[in-house]
Amino acid sequence: MSTAIPAPSADGPLSEPARIVNTFAAPVKTFTDVKRVSRWWSPFILLTIASYALIVVAGQKVGWEQITENGLKMSPKQAARLESIPAEQRPAAMERAVKFTRIISYCFPIAINLPFLLIIAAVLMAAFNFGAGAEIPFRTALGVVTYANLPGLVKAVLAMVSLLAGANPENFNFQNPVATNPGYFMDPAASPMLFRLASGLDVITIWILALNALGFAAVSRLKRGTTFAVVFGCYIALTLVMALVAS
Repeated sequence: MSTAIPAPSADGPLSEPARIVNTFAAPVKTFTDVKRVSRWWSPFILLTIASYALIVVAGQKVGWEQITENGLKMSPKQAARLESIPAEQRPAAMERAVKFTRIISYCFPIAINLPFLLIIAAVLMAAFNFGAGAEIPFRTALGVVTYANLPGLVKAVLAMVSLLAGANPENFNFQNPVATNPGYFMDPAASPMLFRLASGLDVITIWILALNALGFAAVSRLKRGTTFAVVFGCYIALTLVMALVAS
């Protein structure tokens, strides 16, 4: 009698490249695999590389002085503070501002973005565990959040292509680098609150939110309606708070 050899399962463990690809093509497969093994470092590394690539391209094509000036346009109070400085002191103040902008930009991908992802993972984990009765470990929540943020690669690539194609340097800023939301076409100084609200309607951000909702549904027993309501509810609340602060 011959012994039948079982066929390999189609739902077996995913390789890291397969996880990355499936985040865009079949996200449920990726998040189901995240539940099995909660790795998070590979999407974070990709996002970090893309961030540094954009920083380098922006520094070359826009220039740090122009980037700083564009950032001041996003914050009228800071621009007014600079204008109030005596004329003979402004060049030195601007030089300090340019240096500060460069340092913050290079620190952002790791020193700022990683804590941000950790906080988002903790907040969503708490919301689902304590608010909806799920039992999601923090490492799994962090895996979901980091993979769900992979569409940020698309935004970084679009921004770099735009700069390399000759986009107007005076319109560039890291907060809103490409026209994926209505706020890109608005003057932030005219209505800071409306600008924040319009910037929140970002196609890439909505994509990321949807992936987070799918991911937390895949790693828990919660219905997708619940996870979508929690994820988008948190984002709407945060956007409203930021708009009120900006106003």
